[in-house]
Amino acid sequence: MRFSQAFRPSIRWKEFSPALIIVFNTIVWYTLTYGVFRSTVKSLGLSSTDNLALFATYYVGAACSAIVGSMFFARKRRTFLLSWMLAGVVMTALLATFTMNGTSLNILISFFLGISVGIGLPSCLAYFADLTIVGNRGIHGGITWSAIGGGTLVLALLVSPFEATSVFVALSIWRAIGLVAFYLLGKNGKTKEPQESPAYRSILRRKDMALYLIPWIMFCFINFTETPVLENLFGNFYFFVGLIEFALIGIFAVVGGFLADLVGRKRVVITGFVTLGIGYAVLSLSPTTMISWYLYTGFDGFAWGMFASVFFMSLWGDLAEDRMKEKYYALGGLPYLLAGFLPVIIEPYAETIAPITAFSLASFFLFVAVLPLMYAPETLPEKRIREIELKDYIEKAKKVKDKYV
Repeated sequence: MRFSQAFRPSIRWKEFSPALIIVFNTIVWYTLTYGVFRSTVKSLGLSSTDNLALFATYYVGAACSAIVGSMFFARKRRTFLLSWMLAGVVMTALLATFTMNGTSLNILISFFLGISVGIGLPSCLAYFADLTIVGNRGIHGGITWSAIGGGTLVLALLVSPFEATSVFVALSIWRAIGLVAFYLLGKNGKTKEPQESPAYRSILRRKDMALYLIPWIMFCFINFTETPVLENLFGNFYFFVGLIEFALIGIFAVVGGFLADLVGRKRVVITGFVTLGIGYAVLSLSPTTMISWYLYTGFDGFAWGMFASVFFMSLWGDLAEDRMKEKYYALGGLPYLLAGFLPVIIEPYAETIAPITAFSLASFFLFVAVLPLMYAPETLPEKRIREIELKDYIEKAKKVKDKYV
């Protein structure tokens, strides 16, 4: 389709700024807090049982609280979001005592840290969706994730020279800054009153929900299963890969968001799956060469950019339509949250896994995951696509007329 010139997304920064602030601050805080939490747990030299217990309580707390939060905190969303961010400030500060505590106390802190992450995420993303409309939700999500990629990269580099205790204090301050900014700007965010809050059972029975959720679950499973294998294969280069990917995600998230509003969500996510499948296929053919590592990094960064603007930000809000969106974002977020536990389980066995086999299987199942998407309905309204095509046709007609007049 050649109608990109006819599509000019309208972004009202004053109204959109509260959603941008809260999602940006939250995802950067979550990403870096979990990264430092994970490295701190490793540094404690605990037994494998205690290690698993710490991470298991974290993920149980995150998953259960996400479900509870989506059920009970949707109607007083702004008040709840402010309280949730304040709880994040406190819990991140408590992590500064992690290396000095006993295992039992650390398990309790891990559980409440998980709660402080999960309980507000559905409302945070639902708030974003309610401040956008379906026709421009993709580009808003792409811009938000571009900020997240850049912000995470910059903040990670700034705190990297410091020890874990100081980093947790810095991240607590970061969360507090987001709290104040959201409080001050949140008055601009006027969301419409939702019509109803559907039951989880009715949401899961929807065919369109299943056709998008199944491929997303497959991707999350593959991504986090392969993470320990990639980390073991790349060695010290893995950290450098992470930095490159954050930069690429920031760039391609905007591209993915633009395309999601231009040609539809379905085409964007299919492109992401195919691209990532090619990336793993390249690694399976030559897992030890630097060229294949760089190619994989590029493919992976591109795919994550596509997924970030659609799966994280747009799709579940589209499917919710005028209903309360918390439960849709909870279901869409749980596969990603829970799959994060897979590297903890697989990591001790990563050296015994053959990279060629692992990457070949990943490539195969990513291509298989495209099949449900072929039958999934497009969530960008057909009317919106036709409007863009019509505008493009009118612009071309004007150019032809001007040429011969």
